[in-house]
Amino acid sequence: MMPTLFTARLVLRPLELVDAEQAQKLFPHGEMVKYLAPAVPWPYPPDGSLTYFRDIALPAIARGEQWTWTLRLKTDPSQMIGLITLQKSSDANRGFWMGLPWQGQGLMTEAVERVTDYWFTELGESVLRVPKAIENVASRKISVRNGMRVVGREERDYVGGRFLSEIWEITAEEWMARRDSAH
Repeated sequence: MMPTLFTARLVLRPLELVDAEQAQKLFPHGEMVKYLAPAVPWPYPPDGSLTYFRDIALPAIARGEQWTWTLRLKTDPSQMIGLITLQKSSDANRGFWMGLPWQGQGLMTEAVERVTDYWFTELGESVLRVPKAIENVASRKISVRNGMRVVGREERDYVGGRFLSEIWEITAEEWMARRDSAH
C-alpha cells in the first residue's frame, strides 16, 4: 500500500483511476510533454490518461514496480496539479509533470525531494537515475537542486523528437549525506 506523502505545500496522494479526468484536462500541452518518454501518445488521445492509468500505471503499481502520486496543493487538495512517478528500471527511475499554471513556483522541487527520500529510505534502493534532454533546462535545474550529477550522455527519443540527453544520478550514500547535512 502506497502512503500519502507531504511537503511544506503539497499533498502527494497515491494515483487512483478517478484522477484520470483531471489529468486529461491538464496534461495534453505540447510544451509539457515535449521531453517525456516516446511511449506517451501524441497527439494525446481523448482517453489517454484513462488508458495510461488503467492499463499501465495502476497494474505496475499493483506489481510493486512503480509508485505514482498525484500532486495537490495543501490549500486545495481536490485539485490535481501534476504527477510524479518512481519506477524500478536500470536507467529511468523518476518522472514527473506539472500543470502549466503551477510551474515555476518550486513545487516540483518539493515533490522531487520527498519522493527521492522515499526511494532511498522506504524502498531501500541504492541509486536513482534519471535521463533528461539537455534542452529541458527546468528539469535539469531540479536535478541540480536535488544533489544529482551527470554520469553519461546519449541521444534519446522523446515525444518531441530525438535529443541529446544526460543521465543524472545520485546514490543512497550521497542522498543520506546531503539530507543529514541539511538538518
